[in-house]
Amino acid sequence: MNQQVFAAMSGGIDSSVAAYLLREAGYDTTGITMTLYNPNPTGDVSQDVLDARQVCTTLGIPHITCHMGEIFKSAVIEDFIATYEAGGTPNPCVVCNKRIKFGALWDEVQAHGGDMIATGHYARVAVDGSGAPLLLKAVDETKDQSYFLWQLKRDVLAHVLFPLGELTKPQIRAMGAEINLPTAHKSDSQDICFVPDGDYAAFMERYTGRVPVGGQFVDEDGRVLGQHKGMIHYTIGQRKGLGIALGTPMFVIGKDPAKNTVTLGSNDKLFARHVYLKDVNLLALDSLTQPLRVCAKIRSTHKGSMATLTPIDQTTALLVFDEAQRGAAMGQSAVFYDGDVVVGGGVITGHMTNGV
Repeated sequence: MNQQVFAAMSGGIDSSVAAYLLREAGYDTTGITMTLYNPNPTGDVSQDVLDARQVCTTLGIPHITCHMGEIFKSAVIEDFIATYEAGGTPNPCVVCNKRIKFGALWDEVQAHGGDMIATGHYARVAVDGSGAPLLLKAVDETKDQSYFLWQLKRDVLAHVLFPLGELTKPQIRAMGAEINLPTAHKSDSQDICFVPDGDYAAFMERYTGRVPVGGQFVDEDGRVLGQHKGMIHYTIGQRKGLGIALGTPMFVIGKDPAKNTVTLGSNDKLFARHVYLKDVNLLALDSLTQPLRVCAKIRSTHKGSMATLTPIDQTTALLVFDEAQRGAAMGQSAVFYDGDVVVGGGVITGHMTNGV
């Protein structure tokens, strides 16, 4: 086997084992690591890059580094901020997979003569009866990351390998330790890579230099309930940390950036059957011309629920769940499945509440 495969390596155990499995399968493997956002650039090579480089040395494969800080900032970070400021809830990992890992990085791989790109995602690629590629859930559904990959294009998916798709995390840890990989016992990364402490509002304030402007908490009828500290501090479905006592549990059910208001309501106001989508991307179909039954997830931790997907035009659709679902947030992804197969997905633009 002489296919040139570039393994995207983050410096963690998953991508390290993925590179090892590629080498063992006989691929001509090169490790490639991206440098992305660094809030305090010092000129020093990051520990993750050093770890990826050391793993490649251990495996006896080449390693290269490519710098993608500028495109990462424009494509991922600024989209993240814009979505929050527009009242939505962004999903930067979905955007990063499309624009960076399987966009700019795939371009870099091709420029180096690569035939395939591989990552440590927990997902699988198969082919349908016509030979077209299909994206599938990982065998280990507790680690499945197919939800974050729905924006990939089919022509790119045909050049993608996911070596970990058939394995579980304990198996990968054990494999890394058995072959003495330097990253075998390295902790998994948490949260969003450019907000390691999880404080999104503080990150946005530092990045933009803009201090969030306080406004009013209101109810559905527009009555003022209190003062909030800036719309970006709140997400749909949030109950804790509102800083307001109303004598009954209240949740964030809406945000209006034009008025700088955050709407609070009871838990039942978070449930909806009708969810509207934009930027629909299909992975298992050429087109959507009639209503289709799917199992849909409206966030990565959602178990999924049966729904009917109806096209509105080529890039927008309506998702109608059999049973009302809680917390469909603008900016998040709705991903459609047929069993293990990812049919496609779309970005949530709005919904009709109270089970309508």
